Amino acid sequence: MDHDKIGCQAPPEGPSLCINNCGFFGSAATMNMCSKCHKDMMLKQEQAKLAASSIGNIINGSSSSSGNDLLVATTNVDISVNSVEPKTISVQPLFGSGSEESSEAKPKDGPKRCSSCNKRVGLTGFNCRCGSLFCSVHRYSDKHNCPFDYRIAGQDAIAKANPIVKAEKLDKI
Repeated sequence: MDHDKIGCQAPPEGPSLCINNCGFFGSAATMNMCSKCHKDMMLKQEQAKLAASSIGNIINGSSSSSGNDLLVATTNVDISVNSVEPKTISVQPLFGSGSEESSEAKPKDGPKRCSSCNKRVGLTGFNCRCGSLFCSVHRYSDKHNCPFDYRIAGQDAIAKANPIVKAEKLDKI
């Protein structure tokens, strides 16, 4: 069957990519942009309109009523602008003294070692409640003279878990 004789329209070409080349698909309703790019464009247009109107009001010496309108519009823009955060990209030189600066900014941590015997523990180290790192031999509190008081910590945990409940005394009849 021929589409021209029946009066049917040809099917659309399929989804089209965003005109900003962000990798998402756009639609005709959003001017062939994806939703994020369209939202960003609309936000920039609103900011440009507000900036132009505020400059025009400052130059013309507007009245106080339009100044209040400008204040309300500026407040709304500040709220929406806070959700978009600019990204800062720093470029480091490829040659020169860049290695000295990077070593000061990021100090290297040595291998993890047991606090008692200074043995390398790597990923198998055990953190104690006293805040130190120990090997498998010194991981128990009696093996490394742990200053943490487990008895008081246990008493506190039991006291928090079991609050004291007192019933009111009954009146004697």
